[in-house]
Amino acid sequence: MGENIKKIPRHVAIILDGNGRWAKKRMLPRNAGHAAGSKNVEKICEAAWDMGIEYVTMYAFSTENWSRPQEEVDALMKLLHNYLKDCIKTSKKNNMQVRVIGDISRLEPDLQAKIKELEEVSAQNTGLHFQVALNYGGRDEIRRAVRNMVHDAETGKLHESDVSEEKIADYLDTQGIPDPDLMIRTSGEQRLSNYLLWQLAYAEFYFTDTLWPDFNKKELEKAVEFYQTRDRRFGGV
Repeated sequence: MGENIKKIPRHVAIILDGNGRWAKKRMLPRNAGHAAGSKNVEKICEAAWDMGIEYVTMYAFSTENWSRPQEEVDALMKLLHNYLKDCIKTSKKNNMQVRVIGDISRLEPDLQAKIKELEEVSAQNTGLHFQVALNYGGRDEIRRAVRNMVHDAETGKLHESDVSEEKIADYLDTQGIPDPDLMIRTSGEQRLSNYLLWQLAYAEFYFTDTLWPDFNKKELEKAVEFYQTRDRRFGGV
């Protein structure tokens, strides 16, 4: 990684894009691409921790993904259920603390129960902090935060003078998690797609044509090397 090896992003957010195109290139159904992408998650989490990255947040299912064909949504939900079940084992094996962000109330009860179980069994782990965004949308997250702030204001728990950026952050799904330093999006698309709109205010953005199932440790190193060339001034000179 060269002389800048110590300049490692503490938190990396990733938009996992290109599963469908990966499958199409191989004349496989889209669901095969999602399955391949799911298998890549643990590999990248392990690579990130080995590099010194402390937090990784991945966009698994957005609030907009419900508009996809029902067959694909059903397959994704089944895949997520199996992934979360496997993640209980891998979180223990890799000493990984896992947290789900997003509005899980729309998910099936068994999926919600699996999420709670995963968060509980991994809560005391001291390795990588891994956040999975499920039924997540940045605008929806802010809407839910504002609703909860209004409720607390009406009940006297929150006063106008209390409202600061730090207080707003306390109402977001990512409470207690540092903002991402680097955002990676795979497959060549160059947009945020309603992802971590508040948290990515000062992140560096890295876009790669590599499809998510093909995104490996070497590709992650390229993204971090890009990050190391950036001069992060946070609005200053």
